[in-house]
Parts: sequence; C-alpha cells; structure tokens
Amino acid sequence: MKKLIMLSLLALGSTTLAQGTTVEFWHTFGDAKRSDWIAARADEYTKAHPGVKVVAVFRGNSNETLQSSILAARQNKAPALVQVDGVSSQLALDSGVFQPVGSIKSVDFGDYLKPVVSYYTIQGQVNSVPFNSSSPVLYFNKDLMLKAGLDPKNPPTTFGGVLKACAKFDAAQLGVKCVALTPFSWLFEQWMSEQNAVLVDNNNGRTGRATSTNIDSAAGRKVYQFYKDLQDKGYLTNTGKLADTVGTNAIFTSQKALMTINSTAGLGNILDGAKQNGFQLGVGVLPIPDGSKRNGVVIGGASLWVAKGASKPEAETALDFALFMTNTANMASWHKLTGYYPVRSSSVDLLRKQGWFSSSPLQIVAYKQLLKTVPNVASAGALSGATIQTRTIIEQGMQKVLGGQSVDSAIVSASEQANAAIADYNKNFR
Repeated sequence: MKKLIMLSLLALGSTTLAQGTTVEFWHTFGDAKRSDWIAARADEYTKAHPGVKVVAVFRGNSNETLQSSILAARQNKAPALVQVDGVSSQLALDSGVFQPVGSIKSVDFGDYLKPVVSYYTIQGQVNSVPFNSSSPVLYFNKDLMLKAGLDPKNPPTTFGGVLKACAKFDAAQLGVKCVALTPFSWLFEQWMSEQNAVLVDNNNGRTGRATSTNIDSAAGRKVYQFYKDLQDKGYLTNTGKLADTVGTNAIFTSQKALMTINSTAGLGNILDGAKQNGFQLGVGVLPIPDGSKRNGVVIGGASLWVAKGASKPEAETALDFALFMTNTANMASWHKLTGYYPVRSSSVDLLRKQGWFSSSPLQIVAYKQLLKTVPNVASAGALSGATIQTRTIIEQGMQKVLGGQSVDSAIVSASEQANAAIADYNKNFR
C-alpha cells in the first residue's frame, strides 16, 4: 500500500507550477458520465494548485478534435493539452504542432501496462501520456441465450462459433436478430492483429513510413467474409451508418439483438442499459477467425498530447495535469466508471486489493484478454498518417459487401483506394 501511495503522490507531479496559468484541455467525451469525470478531475487539480486553472472542453469526436487542434495551432490559439485518438498518433506527430512530453520533463512510463506503452512508442519514443485504453469484447444477452437453448457460460470465441450460435438462435424464432454489428474498421484492425497480420507495410509502419496496406489479403478477406455471412444468413442488424457503435449498442441494450461486438470502453453504459431493460449482461473474449492462433488485441483509445506552441508554464502544467489525471487512484476510478483499462500496473494492484475484479467479473474478461496479447508488430497496431481516410475506406468496403457486392470486388477496391490515400499523404514528406 505504501508503494501505491508513493506512486500516486509522484504522479501528482513535482513541478513548481507558475501561478496565473490557465490550461485548456480538449477532449472527445460528450456523454455526461465520462465528461463529468474529466471535469471533476480538472476542478480537483485546480483547487489543489492555487493560481492555476485547468479548463476541460468537449470538442467533438476524435477526428474533429485533432483537426480543430491543428487548425488552432496554426492560428497560435492551440489548447495546451489535447486528447488524440491512438490511430492518429502518426498524424499528430507529422503535424508538427505537438511536442514530446519528454522534452518538457523526464517521464517514467515504467508503471504503465506494456501493451499500452508499446502502442504509443514511435521510433523508440513515447510522445504522449496514455489515457483511455480499450479493446473489443463480445457482449451478449444471457437471458436470450437461455431462451434459445444456448449456454451463456460458453459464448462463441470464433467466427464459426458465432455463426453456429446464430443458426440455433434463429431457429428459436424469438423475433430478435442475432448480431448487432456495424461496419467498423477498428474491428477489422483487431481481427488482422488476431491473425498476426499487419495492416500496413514496413512492420505496421513501426520501422518506416507506411506506403501500402495489407487489406487485400487472406486475413482481410476472412473479415469481409464474416460480415457477408452474417448478412446473407439474415443474422445481422445495424443502423446503416458506418462505425455507428452507439447505434448498435442501443439495438443490443433494447434487446433487439442477442450479441454485439464493441469496445470495453462502453461496458459501463452497456451495463446500465442492460439493468434498465431488465436482462443479464454477459461478456466474452473477441471472437476471431477460425483456424487462427490468438495473437492478441490492439490497444484502442487515446493519449494526451501537449501543444508545441504552449508557453513553458502552460506545457508544464498541462503535463502535470495529464500525469495527475492518469495517476494510480484516478485510473482505477476511471476503469470502474467506464470499462477502459486501468493503464497503470499500480492501478491494477489497487483494484485487486479493493476486491474489484472479484466483485465485477465482467471487467476481468477484457483485462485477461489484454494480458494474453503477444507483443509483436501486428499487435502493436498500425501507424500511418492516412489512417482516418483508410478507416473510412475499409468501412465503405464492408458496407458494399453488406449491400450485396462480392468480397473480392469490395476488398480489391478498398485496398486500391487506401493505398492511393497513403501515397497521397506521403507526398508531403518527400
């Protein structure tokens, strides 16, 4: 316990902060549960540091927040601290508007979980402070499973297992679709990793700038085929929008689907929805392509970047607040509230001592899944400055498959478009 207390105190920061400093923190959480937690941490930090003020501002989704930050920086109006989606790390680095946190002061990342630090390490350097980290899991309705004669203690773990469960569920004729699943590139990336396949060349962009994708591959085709099989057999439901996980969560929690696949970040809200609608929620590992040896998930979520244009007092305060917000106690609290990983090892120790994992078994599934991830370039995740465009292209390809286009036609087109987007982006660095 003494070690935990010391880690927490150290994470508060030893920087002597300049009075009269205001730090604006732009984040991506518009829901009350998560934005209120962030606002409470900002208020707590402000009260503990007289003369210093942290203002937390919701700026829209990940893409909107990053683009707004880059534009503001070019107008010399950048916020000092910005939450940047993990897959946009290369774009954030290339933009030139942020500075590595190590240039502000030495930061020891030894207490952060290894898969998390690995994801945010670019060319041997951790440029930002890991904050909200997650991975996908299978959510299922235990009550509907029992009604259909399925075993909620043994949820499907493979694509084939999902299809087999759906066939039995469909035969029960309960008037409910089997899977709520949206065309979602983040899941495509996860399933590439689980097959130990990189998404882009040059070791997933880790040993050199990415120049092409691996979308059109045996691994990629298995993912597109899974979507097609679910659709063709009548098992699939969604809102018709790309990456609409909010929509599929709503379908699932309103008991209009037996299962959904989504981020651990939504566990808190999904559990609330299950309680409100009167059913027992189950959580299982991410189902993967048949015949694959489970390689592991890719960390999702975001980290905290400090603006290069911030004054020295602003930069020091921004980093100090980032370390405070991600200290041992706060990351344990954040995990309990949301389902995001407690990104510090000391936070995990604290949660264990509190008996959290015993009293909340749904949370431990995702954590064990993360710990079993094999550290390699596939599970480290892809780095590319054109990730935003590539994700949309992959999702559009999935949508075409759901609309009846062949896997071959859709995936070849998606690959060509994504490669062109990367080539166009890379023209800026010749």
